[in-house]
Amino acid sequence: MTNTSSLQHRVTETLMLIAAVAAIALSVFQIWQGLTANLSATVFRPVHLSWILALVFLAKPMVSLQRFPQLYLPARLVDVALVVATLWAAQHIVRFDYDDITFLLDGLTTPDIVAGSLLIGVLLEATRRTVGMVMVGIAGFFLAYAMFGDALPANVANKGFELEEIIRFHIFSTNGVFGAPLAIAAGVVFIFVLFGAFLQVTGAGQFFIDAAFAVAGKYRGGPAKASVIASAALGSISGSAIANTVTTGALTIPMMKKLGYRPEQAAGIEAAASTGGQIMPPVMGAGAFVMAQFTGIAYSEILLVSIAPAILYFGCTLLYVHLMACKLGLKGMDSVTQLRVVMKQGWHFILPLVLITTLLLMSYSPVLVGIAGCAAILVAAMCRKHSRISLRLFFEGMKEGALLALPISVACATAGIVVGVVGQTGIGLQFTQFLMALSGGYLWSVMALIAIAAVILGMGLPVTAAYIVLSIMAVPALTDLGLGILTAHMIVFWLSQTSNVTPPIALAAFAGAGVAGASPMKSAVQAFKLAQGFFLIPLMMAFSPLILAEGELFGFVIAIVTTAALIAAFAGAIEGRMIHSLSMAERGILFICTYPLIFSGDIFKAIAIAVVIAVITINAIRIGNKQTVTDN
Repeated sequence: MTNTSSLQHRVTETLMLIAAVAAIALSVFQIWQGLTANLSATVFRPVHLSWILALVFLAKPMVSLQRFPQLYLPARLVDVALVVATLWAAQHIVRFDYDDITFLLDGLTTPDIVAGSLLIGVLLEATRRTVGMVMVGIAGFFLAYAMFGDALPANVANKGFELEEIIRFHIFSTNGVFGAPLAIAAGVVFIFVLFGAFLQVTGAGQFFIDAAFAVAGKYRGGPAKASVIASAALGSISGSAIANTVTTGALTIPMMKKLGYRPEQAAGIEAAASTGGQIMPPVMGAGAFVMAQFTGIAYSEILLVSIAPAILYFGCTLLYVHLMACKLGLKGMDSVTQLRVVMKQGWHFILPLVLITTLLLMSYSPVLVGIAGCAAILVAAMCRKHSRISLRLFFEGMKEGALLALPISVACATAGIVVGVVGQTGIGLQFTQFLMALSGGYLWSVMALIAIAAVILGMGLPVTAAYIVLSIMAVPALTDLGLGILTAHMIVFWLSQTSNVTPPIALAAFAGAGVAGASPMKSAVQAFKLAQGFFLIPLMMAFSPLILAEGELFGFVIAIVTTAALIAAFAGAIEGRMIHSLSMAERGILFICTYPLIFSGDIFKAIAIAVVIAVITINAIRIGNKQTVTDN
């Protein structure tokens, strides 16, 4: 038994060492490709994906040693066999001659079909390990639809594709697995995930958290407001709402609980704030880069039009946090480090963020911008003695960046199967027609159906994958109803975030509940309430010119004011408080005002805005008069 245990330990150490070296080498390879762009898409994408898949099988065992010690060694042998199979299939695909006259005339050979089928199989297994069975099921469903669609009713049928046709389209082309989603994950997203890893190992992430506490900690409900600000700064770069909830929440959630927030409230606040990081410029997670690829719109333009909606979202979350603190009678933190002290220690960490924001706005290549950001954060850290990192920490950042990218690249490659089947079979047109028929052709009902689909898809898919699937299927319906392409994609992008905070399965809220020691479902309910902006703001994108690129400046300003009034009215109606407690009549009036603020014309919107302002003013005057009477 001791010999077996010793062997298991040695095998684990050896494979993890190989995985660490391979992860560091992958980061080096990605930086080299970003700087030189020497490899074509038909070479670079298969090399990247095979590297990613091999890392998954090395770093994420098929079975756990603690749970299944007897099966561990045989399972690790299977993992090694999967690595070998992946590398064999990948080298066959990389060496494939697309100009061969035999391929052009006769199609794929048997070895080609075997290699393509094998790659799809190992991709689905890697997806199961990193993302979950839901995404495997979705990809399998679409592949089955492509193969056996001729047996379905006429209104959803396709001609039924042979295995050779499917492998040729999905593997031996830049469609399907090696399509646009993987192109973005392998290029831009990987580099920015690496940038996020360097932020953590250099201490820059901690600096932004400390700065948030210095800014907001002394105010009512300070740790919660600091959580929102810190998550806005770091959530975009981390690339994952769940990861941001756990890392930032490890500091903010205990402090919120200590101040007086209930555990489920603390978890919900952190989850809502961390999820918001995915829509906050300058990076906006992986989805915004996919949006740039799908729409053909420059990322700098997407960044600019996203600023106002993102600020409104975090304003909404901060408002709920403040109202919660008022209802609980909470105060600020007793002891807060002054901002000038925090800035004195870490001001140099701001420079890399300024650099990447400036370069993105100047429309430089996002890949080169990400590499410049990685170099800038390392140079900034080395410029001051207290933030210098060792060679060990540098390699730790290189390794962690690659490992953090595993689920993103795998999810995007698998989402490429869905995108490919939609393109190959033409099912997207039928889905659009079905959506229009089911909704009656009303924009609000189409958006409601998309929101429901986003929540359902998000129960098993990462946000980026959910956005990719939804954008392919749902954006045409929105554009058919008159919305611009950027507005339609932005709406779907925002709604794709909602699964992280919407019961019954809200993964970011569940992660926060684990940190807070709270009920997962109660935490999800709190997160859902705090993240109302994810539902309200897309409505305003659809029914007002909140996307500046597709509206005039005056209308854009009015849309911002209207959205702010909508957020205030909705928050007051739900929480029963503004400056002071609201009566039931006041709450009812605020709730009624939400309808014209969204759906009515300019005159009724102006009236509703005036009513909301009047209710808040009367509420403030009433508490002011009460205070005067008390003083007298």
